[in-house]
Amino acid sequence: MRAALEEAERAARGGDVPVGCVVVDADGRVLGRGHNAREAEGDPTAHAEIVAIRQAAVARGRWRLDGCTLVVTLEPCTMCAGAIVLARIARLVFGAWDEKAGAVGSLWDVVRDRRLNHRPEVVSGVLADDCAALLREFFATRRRAR
Repeated sequence: MRAALEEAERAARGGDVPVGCVVVDADGRVLGRGHNAREAEGDPTAHAEIVAIRQAAVARGRWRLDGCTLVVTLEPCTMCAGAIVLARIARLVFGAWDEKAGAVGSLWDVVRDRRLNHRPEVVSGVLADDCAALLREFFATRRRAR
């Protein structure tokens, strides 16, 4: 999670919402890193998870990321939760809950929907206070700047 937090800080420095992500293989090697880059790239799909999944797929040389763990600082949205399922990621670890858009238990539970053919293990709340503090500070700074 510390590596994901470093990525989140990069997003904030670039003016994006501070969410960071890493994808690691079963041996703990980082295959992909990402942070929110929607503002920087003008791409609505440039969420931290999508960026990291794309990098990991390139590193692996295939789209199936079975055996991998995705670690992200904020509960994934519906798009990212769907991508995690489609990539066949084995384990999802996230920090802070997203009560407004979360799709891993807050509003929806996409990754554990029994109708889908793949359901990753989920570990939530890892360094949640640190992850949430980064987000709170980012938005507080933006409000003060108005």
